[in-house]
Amino acid sequence: MDLPASRGRWRRRSARSHLPVVVAVLVLLLPTLLLFSSAYSTMLRALLPFTSSASGGGGVPQCGGSVELGGERFLWYAPHSGFSNQVGELRNAAVAAALLNRTLVVPPVLDHHAVVLGSCPRFRVTDPASLRAAVWDHAMQLLREGRYVSMGDIVDLSPIKSMVRTIDFRVFVSLWCGVDMRKTCFSGLCCAVSGGSSMPADYNRCRALLSGLGGSEKGCVYPVQDDCRTTVWTYQQNNDGALDQFQPDEELKRRKKISYVRRRRDIYKVLGPGSQAEDATLLAFGTLFSGPYKGSESYFDIHESPKDQRIQSLQEKIEFLPFAPEIMAAGREFAKNKIKEPFLCAQLRLLDGQFKNHWKATFSALKEKLKAVELEMKRNKNSGPVHMFIMTDLPPANWTKTYLANVAKDERYKLYTLKESDELVVQTAQRLMAAEHGVRSGFLPKTIENRKKDCDTVQLPEILLYVEESVCSCASLGFVGTSGSTIAGSIGTMRKNNVCKW
Repeated sequence: MDLPASRGRWRRRSARSHLPVVVAVLVLLLPTLLLFSSAYSTMLRALLPFTSSASGGGGVPQCGGSVELGGERFLWYAPHSGFSNQVGELRNAAVAAALLNRTLVVPPVLDHHAVVLGSCPRFRVTDPASLRAAVWDHAMQLLREGRYVSMGDIVDLSPIKSMVRTIDFRVFVSLWCGVDMRKTCFSGLCCAVSGGSSMPADYNRCRALLSGLGGSEKGCVYPVQDDCRTTVWTYQQNNDGALDQFQPDEELKRRKKISYVRRRRDIYKVLGPGSQAEDATLLAFGTLFSGPYKGSESYFDIHESPKDQRIQSLQEKIEFLPFAPEIMAAGREFAKNKIKEPFLCAQLRLLDGQFKNHWKATFSALKEKLKAVELEMKRNKNSGPVHMFIMTDLPPANWTKTYLANVAKDERYKLYTLKESDELVVQTAQRLMAAEHGVRSGFLPKTIENRKKDCDTVQLPEILLYVEESVCSCASLGFVGTSGSTIAGSIGTMRKNNVCKW
């Protein structure tokens, strides 16, 4: 540690003669240094327990915690990438929390690709601790910019409420770390349960605890360092420690100079009762995203639990988690009052990642679907235009010289779109945030003071994508999506579950 400039070296030859004077000066200056030196005050706050304005200045242990939490144990993870991937991780996290008898900390919705994992098949991923730190940093950015929205605000968690205990991230870090999260709140209840200290050192300490950058701390935090390069989590498959089917090939080992070996590990045996993680208040994973790859799963292979009916029931419930009621209602309203006719939905992802190179295939699929719909309408002797709702990341101003421009000018088709600024979307966002589903769906302190407390002004969340998906779930003439898009997969699941009834 660099010493303050005022602590220069004293000349050895004058040390004895000037010692009383030096001591007197230091004694006189010490209070001033402590009061006005930000370096000293920050250092002292880092050494002392958290302080919480919400608890009247009472100390909170360095590990985190409060009387309100009452010995509860929690599970935290680091979501990443796009929204659909984040929902997939939420489902896996719910299963892990139920298996390990922990309360799930429900994270915020992250900006698209604000946090990036990397590639599991290529064994090139961000390590779990750095991933958790990146999620914290982005959450704090959302706080500063007034753009925070919880996954529990967008996704309806009520179907799993009886099976998985949850707590909103804002409530958790306010109680466990003693930090102030009120700038993430839109309404009074959130403000009332998210207060705390706004000292930078407290936020920094909370970041260190949640990320596990300081390593494991017995009885406090157990950071899971196993990621998809070495581990595939299983449950009751009687293969704990066995080699996974997918391993890095010899060329990859030689070219990338890696020596990873992927093993299948039983999550209950490794992180449950009797394990080193059992006593930790917080169990912190990195990613919990997983997908099929070469006959295996990239990281989380717990999809069926026939020997555990409780977990099996949960897995059936989380196969589909609907959007919040306000979002679903907006989709139905647009279909019923704006389109008013049976319609086709086309989801065209054209600008993001790999999809910008596959326009031809995407438009080809739309052409084939339109032909099929027109033939069906002719058989039913319906001579009207094909009503079609378009959701795409390509702005209408850029449709020129594309197949979309041709369709828009063709009188055989009548197109409908939505914008973030449309009244329906704005009003839905207002109702959604006022409902405070994220805070209300999980753990709340027993004593809540001043529920009507005013909050700082925050921005309404961007919910266009979710409303568009809801509209597509109502498309009675069918749906055509972009191949490989997780958004298309999400819409397909909504349609399979018949969520739109009007």
